[in-house]
Amino acid sequence: MQFRYFACICILFAGCVVQAKEAQRIIALAPHIVENLFAIGAGERIVGTVEYADYPQEASDIVRIGGHNGIALERVLALQPDLVIAWQSGNKKTDLDKLEKLGIKVIYSNTKDITKVAEELRLFGRLTGQNQQAKRLAEQFTARLQALKTQYKNSASLRVFYQLWPEPMMTINNNTVVHQLLDVCAVENAFADNATDYPQISIENVLQTNPQVIVLPVEKSKKVMPTIDWQAWPEIPAVKHKQFIEVDADLLHRFSTRVLDGVTDMCDKLQRARTHYQQQ
Repeated sequence: MQFRYFACICILFAGCVVQAKEAQRIIALAPHIVENLFAIGAGERIVGTVEYADYPQEASDIVRIGGHNGIALERVLALQPDLVIAWQSGNKKTDLDKLEKLGIKVIYSNTKDITKVAEELRLFGRLTGQNQQAKRLAEQFTARLQALKTQYKNSASLRVFYQLWPEPMMTINNNTVVHQLLDVCAVENAFADNATDYPQISIENVLQTNPQVIVLPVEKSKKVMPTIDWQAWPEIPAVKHKQFIEVDADLLHRFSTRVLDGVTDMCDKLQRARTHYQQQ
């Protein structure tokens, strides 16, 4: 097979590594990594992945080597990967250190900035030789993201509580990707200034922030998800005005090209909430 050689690939916020040839056997250690590899046409090169990597449909056939609690190193070795792509904030560092000590090449996906999805697509394109498709998708992603920002940048103020998890109740501050997505919709995150990225909060905390909208992310799960009876607190504007919106967590919480589908839907629903308040 004809391989393309190049001296060095700069990894997102992770320095530089020498890449001798196009990766042929990849282990992808996060659902969004799987999605992005399939998006650029390199999905068939994934030989192992983790739980919850369920998109596209073909991903369900990939061998599982672990999940958020860690990976099975013996399974990784048995698959003989020439590249492992890890999630910098979502995989156990001890596992990744062991892989590197065993001589397996590991690079990292950094999911701190939504604009970097385009850079990650280009990176994956260079690693797999899928440069043209990756470049095209990256340009489309950047253009679409900018169009959404432009569409909503002059919108009326709207105070939003993003209920990341119901029990224990958790939300997000301004140091998270989800906050960046809310910012695309030009709304105010009620807990933006919290000192913790993903703070655990109480009903009293929500009452103090007085949100006009409560955003409820919904994810696919076989488990029965806990719920909160918000109707017990009618003094909250969002409750009084029945301004609850459901969004797709599998879109919004993954650092992939599909995140913009989730943002488009969320911004549209938040715009309807704006219209509601403007008509009061």
